[in-house]
Amino acid sequence: METRWTPRVTVAAVLERDGKFLLVEERQTRGLVLNNAAGHLDCGESLAQAVIREVLEETAHDFTPTSLVGVYLSRYQGHDPVRGRDRDLTFLRFTFCGTLGDFHPERVLDTPIERTLWLTPDEIRASTARHRSPMVLRSLEDYLDGHRFPLDTIYAHESVFDPAAFETR
Repeated sequence: METRWTPRVTVAAVLERDGKFLLVEERQTRGLVLNNAAGHLDCGESLAQAVIREVLEETAHDFTPTSLVGVYLSRYQGHDPVRGRDRDLTFLRFTFCGTLGDFHPERVLDTPIERTLWLTPDEIRASTARHRSPMVLRSLEDYLDGHRFPLDTIYAHESVFDPAAFETR
């Protein structure tokens, strides 16, 4: 059987309030790193649904996406000491911006999130050695440069939610 290569689809959010940006500090094999609220697209959800879920799980804030900031492709190659093997992963990341809503202090943040931090753009630029990926800074810069694409740029066919809806003609 043929094996097909596919990138891992992820979503992320650039979250701004009063000129500061909400990042998460998460534990990875290389230590504590900084990232946007981000995560993988789950089966049966749209990209917008995924970013709403990920922001809530990682920051305990409600989130309403209003625009797509950008679509990013990146590759990670490195050794995974937990699994004892080398990894070669490609990520296709959809980054959104929008309105940060209510904070739910009773929520426990997802593992491996240690805490959230509000940082200025200069503080984020000064901490690139701690970024989980180069997409953290690139997403911020694109956001600050005014990159905004309508949400309807991304279409989710009804088969995403109901596989029986897929038609072949």
